[in-house]
Amino acid sequence: MLSPSIFKAYDIRGIVDDTLTPAAVKSIGQAIGNKILSKNLRECIVGRDGRLSGPALSDSLIQGLITAGVNVIDIGMVATPMVYWATHALKTACGVMVTGSHNPPEYNGLKMMIAGEALWGQEILNLRDQINSGLPSPAQLPGRVIQQNIEAAYFKRIVSDIKLSLPLKVAVDCGNGSPGAFAPALLRHLGCEVTELFCEVDGSFPNHHPDPARPENLEDLKHCLSITDAEIGLAFDGDGDRLGVVTKDGQIIWPDRQMMLYAQDVLSRNAGAQIIFDVKCTRLLAETIRKAGGTPLIWKTGHSLIKAKLRETGAPLAGEMSGHIFFKDRWYGFDDGLYTAARLLEILSRFKAQGEDISRLLNTLPNAPSTPELHIPCAEGEAHEIIDKLKVHAQFEQMTSMLTIDGLRVEWADGFGLARASNTTPVIVLRFEADNPEALHRIQRDFASNLLAVKPDAVLPFTLNA
Repeated sequence: MLSPSIFKAYDIRGIVDDTLTPAAVKSIGQAIGNKILSKNLRECIVGRDGRLSGPALSDSLIQGLITAGVNVIDIGMVATPMVYWATHALKTACGVMVTGSHNPPEYNGLKMMIAGEALWGQEILNLRDQINSGLPSPAQLPGRVIQQNIEAAYFKRIVSDIKLSLPLKVAVDCGNGSPGAFAPALLRHLGCEVTELFCEVDGSFPNHHPDPARPENLEDLKHCLSITDAEIGLAFDGDGDRLGVVTKDGQIIWPDRQMMLYAQDVLSRNAGAQIIFDVKCTRLLAETIRKAGGTPLIWKTGHSLIKAKLRETGAPLAGEMSGHIFFKDRWYGFDDGLYTAARLLEILSRFKAQGEDISRLLNTLPNAPSTPELHIPCAEGEAHEIIDKLKVHAQFEQMTSMLTIDGLRVEWADGFGLARASNTTPVIVLRFEADNPEALHRIQRDFASNLLAVKPDAVLPFTLNA
């Protein structure tokens, strides 16, 4: 029996040799293979990140796939978006990446795409149910495995699309994740001068955690920018589907503000288009999109959910606060930190050619006092119950709107507050933004009183007397 804990909302993930064993991964591979065949497809891309457990789990996954009768193209150690790209370039429409993303070294997992769509939610649970009810007998004709290196073709595709107006000097921190084997080389292909930090792939992550969503993981990059002539700092997560950005003067440009630049660029070629972003993003992004002639669309958090909405709407661009950016304009609509970095540099080089200081440009993007993502710990399953109660009972004074597609996002004339249940960990996620600190504290107090009304023992991650 498989551990039910490994089947998450957007992927499969667990502790290696504990909840996620080679035998479990082989069974999952066979179930994925059966699903691929049910779509009248027969080939699947398999890649892995740089984790120490990657080779063994990748082998188990491949054994499961070929047992089902699926042919496998093994592209080896790559960044996750290279698997997604390979499904398009090699026309398989199916791919599985063995990756623990930004989780600690003892974790690993699977991100899955079948028939061009990321598996999430019930589709992932269906794999579990299929295994628990008994997998069919192995295929009479097992699948075959071939190895293929796609690095050069992937680089060629990006370089054919991206043109820098002027060369840039870039500092790159890969946190010893798999992007370290590719990002510096790609940027040099684009004409950049690259200073490398922790680009040696090491699945023990000896320097810092490969997660640019956490400010402490960007300190080394800030220091590098302060002592070198690099003009911009780029940081990648452990498997390369997310991007962090730091200016020369050490300011973090969070993904919702990066999206302002991307949206303006995309809308210059796609007038009136929808631009999608998740509920955690700044309300200033919607204003920027409208001013650029686009239509803002707020959607649920989760890279698989955003991808599905992108496909549904035909929008040319989408992004999440977490750093997943999805370009459909000139690209394929999947989250690719390496390609996003290239697009950012293209935009910045254009401004540099016009005499702009790129740090000043980034720092002057619309901004407002805000909190980082804050968490209220809950018992397993409790967070969703609390949010459901809030939707029924919460009362907010003088609000202008309430959005309930993913938790509660409450808007006021001078700010917003968000409370949502995480789909990956047992916590309530909070975020606040306002025009000034006084408004920020008022909104926090309003949320606090509503939260404490439905969960009196809640440990608030902020003080009420500020």
